[in-house]
Amino acid sequence: MKLIVGLGNIGKEYSQTRHNVGFMVADKIAGKFCCTFGKEERHALTAEFRLDGEKILILKPTTYMNESGQAVGEYARFYGIAPEDIAVIHDDMDLELGQLRIRKKGSSGGHNGIKSIQNHLGTGVFPRFKIGIGHPKHEQQVVIDHVLHRFQGDDKTAIENAVDKMAEAVEYWLTEDIEIVMNKFNTKKEKQHN
Repeated sequence: MKLIVGLGNIGKEYSQTRHNVGFMVADKIAGKFCCTFGKEERHALTAEFRLDGEKILILKPTTYMNESGQAVGEYARFYGIAPEDIAVIHDDMDLELGQLRIRKKGSSGGHNGIKSIQNHLGTGVFPRFKIGIGHPKHEQQVVIDHVLHRFQGDDKTAIENAVDKMAEAVEYWLTEDIEIVMNKFNTKKEKQHN
């Protein structure tokens, strides 16, 4: 059994914001496999499907970002899911907008949702599927304003493409080794030409 976790904040006011790209990917995967998110249970909305006989659970924690680990920990313990079988999809400010980076383990990188999951799982060894949301362009722009800002114009197009690609990467991970997924889907930052 595998667990796909999209990180984000519940509520219409957070819908389609930079901090919610994990939810956007989770919704995309659920749509592809024709499954819908049911009622809230164990601090999360869940959808499930089967792939080659294996049960796959998609999770959207309802605790808000900073307590995401509460739901992930509860589901992992209840179903006996190993950390390496838990894919966590989240935003990353240190990556360029739309850039994809997949890792099989790592630190929290200052991301409170990841920090919470590490605390509840007792390990940092679980796959991360990161989508770049870019850093605030102006120094005076507060980080919180940035991550809770909706995508517009070219940014919206770039993120929609990244969400599609990341959904494909997570789907690929369901049947392939994480190293193969990393080699196929990690995108390099384009060099600036002067």
